[in-house]
Amino acid sequence: MGVTGCGKTTVGALLAKYCGWEFHDADDFHPADNVAKMRRGEPLTDADRWPWLDRLNALLLDSERQGKSLVLACSALKQAYRDRLARGCASARFVLLDGDPELMRARLAARRGHYMNPALLDSQFAILEPPPDALRLDVAASPELLVRRIRRELAV
Repeated sequence: MGVTGCGKTTVGALLAKYCGWEFHDADDFHPADNVAKMRRGEPLTDADRWPWLDRLNALLLDSERQGKSLVLACSALKQAYRDRLARGCASARFVLLDGDPELMRARLAARRGHYMNPALLDSQFAILEPPPDALRLDVAASPELLVRRIRRELAV
């Protein structure tokens, strides 16, 4: 979890590969209206997010029912979002990819082909509620080092 540009997809995909698990990017589950809003630089409202979070929760519950583990890259910036996302999931764990806003800004400036408007970064930092029980990692480290730390700290 974390703000746009923190490396959720890169780190999450790498973690899933090393663990032999499925990987899903929550961005792929947004309805077209949400994508259009973000492309225009308009922050999503909670009303925009609830159906999206419910779809992601269903994905997590289905995976858990099947006895499978997966990695989900999702912003999950507020506690209410994490609560909705993980509702009913006994094994959900959160990793907060955190760091210097200027590093995120630089990454977004270099990123191509993503609909998330870099102008939304400040609004994401403004609503970020770091979870007290999450593993919190500084994204200045390489993705490989971050994955090693996640695997060690979460014993996965």
